[in-house]
Amino acid sequence: MLRVTIDNITTEVDEGTTILNAARKIGGKIVPPAMCYYSKLKGSGGKCRTCLVKVIHSSELDPRPLPKLVPSCSTLVQNGMVVANITSDEVLKERKAIVEFLLINHPLDCPVCDQAGECDLQNLSYEHGLEETRYEEDRREFAPQDFGDKIKLHMNRCILCYRCVYVAEQITNERVHGVLYRGDVSEISTFVENFIENDFSGNIIDVCPVGALTDKTFRFKNRVWFTKAMDAHRHCEECAGKVVLWMFGSEIYRVTGRKDQYGELEDFICNECRFEKKNLSDWEVEGPRDIKRTSVISQNHYGKLTKQSIIKPIEGKTEPQE
Repeated sequence: MLRVTIDNITTEVDEGTTILNAARKIGGKIVPPAMCYYSKLKGSGGKCRTCLVKVIHSSELDPRPLPKLVPSCSTLVQNGMVVANITSDEVLKERKAIVEFLLINHPLDCPVCDQAGECDLQNLSYEHGLEETRYEEDRREFAPQDFGDKIKLHMNRCILCYRCVYVAEQITNERVHGVLYRGDVSEISTFVENFIENDFSGNIIDVCPVGALTDKTFRFKNRVWFTKAMDAHRHCEECAGKVVLWMFGSEIYRVTGRKDQYGELEDFICNECRFEKKNLSDWEVEGPRDIKRTSVISQNHYGKLTKQSIIKPIEGKTEPQE
């Protein structure tokens, strides 16, 4: 076991653990934000730079500080390492600059974006962003693109985190999309406008930290904070079948995978569960999803709902009984 101190809190972790995962083991506000890292996707991390931290002491054998801030998602813990995250003014200043760069080309379309209310970039900019932009040059503009009949791409919102590319590469049969071109003209797209058609393609929607990839079957139907999030499961031969049903009354508006406290999927789900099973009779409802109080979704106050009140709403009313 290796001993590491992060923001004056010491813990022990296994050899090969990154600083980010060591911070996640401690938990709380000292955990650096991550827009591109995804623990279940090999090769992720090191793209967005939002998780930069300051290493004050490299190790027990070498107490010298590292000369520059390092990405916590790809820097391994050394025994006796001392790290500063929110206790470092340099880190907070740098993170504010990184958020400003991420928002350079991002449109101010939160009011019409389906990701609003559950967007990692919204949370990041609220905590570290500036009140107004200093950017005066022309922004990049792309027309919305269909990735088949179920997925819509808004490249204007993309921050090039590569998560969707890794999902397609690692859990689907064939990847047909990726990052085209280089530098400031890079974009997510398919070769000769191919459709993304495979059994697990819908997972690229769940891993996207912004509103670049959205579910066309849910598009503009409702706001997430008006829906009721319910844990449910079904027997599925392709995936674990454990999902979250986003409901209004007794109607299922969309189906997503279950995410942990860091916004990562617990299990990847298949397209049949995601897009084809929209009847309540298809699912065994477990109960209300536990939503963090920091999320705008929690403002809907559905914690007192029961499984029976969802299945059997009051006669003559569109809202389920509480």
